[in-house]
Amino acid sequence: MNRILILGASGFIGRTIYLELRSYFDVFGTYCTNGKEYGKNKAYLKYCLEENNLNNILEKVQPTIIISSLRGDYTHQLAAHNQLCNYVKDNNYFSLIYLSSVKVFDGKFMFPSYENDTPFPESNYGKFKASVERLLLNNIPEKSTVLRLPIALGIDSPRILQLRQSIKHKASFEVYPNLSISITTANKVAQQIHYIINKALHGVFHLASDDMILHEDLFREITSKMGTKKPIFKSVFRKNEDEYLAILPKKNQLPKNYRISVDQVIEDSTLSEEIVTFKN
Repeated sequence: MNRILILGASGFIGRTIYLELRSYFDVFGTYCTNGKEYGKNKAYLKYCLEENNLNNILEKVQPTIIISSLRGDYTHQLAAHNQLCNYVKDNNYFSLIYLSSVKVFDGKFMFPSYENDTPFPESNYGKFKASVERLLLNNIPEKSTVLRLPIALGIDSPRILQLRQSIKHKASFEVYPNLSISITTANKVAQQIHYIINKALHGVFHLASDDMILHEDLFREITSKMGTKKPIFKSVFRKNEDEYLAILPKKNQLPKNYRISVDQVIEDSTLSEEIVTFKN
């Protein structure tokens, strides 16, 4: 059985991946904050980029698959991924799955991006993500899987929780009227990663909806499905022309039942208030 180590398993997406995989594999995760919540779980190990030695975690768990969903200082993250790269390179049958971002294309804006397109980052975050991608694909191409993610939603996602708070307090919520985006949910990403592990797939994957929607239209539609109250939508324009911050699957498409559409994301993000209340 594969032993899986999820770095950053206390985050929104990392935790969702952990919950998806734990019944099928020997899964371990790391956390840095929220010690009271995760410290009692023997499958969770404390790892903070600035404080702990990653080699100690690797020696203790001895994973065959590492999923990196790390957050934190870019310099420390890059050093950690160098360690991971060397670890995977030196061990047979080991592989690394890296959660990257649509932001590696945030300097492009003229068209949606596909798996073989050359990253064109503008932000520091996008440049960092692209640098880790290059590190892995240049050094361990046969053992690395790069998963580029768009905005990940869901009833308890940070963006939806922010929207709910903006509605509750009649506060401003930024929307981009001329920006076309692709989207997904954390649950779908976790299911897709499960499939990728089962099939031992490598390469670059765009885990995003098959279609796109304007950023403003997305959150207005989600708001309308939540009820009659609305936040104060604050329109933000980067340029006057239509723009894209969207990744679409083309070369490495997963089977139909592992894909998702914009309508499905909206539906999964607007379940009844009773369910949200129960979860809280």
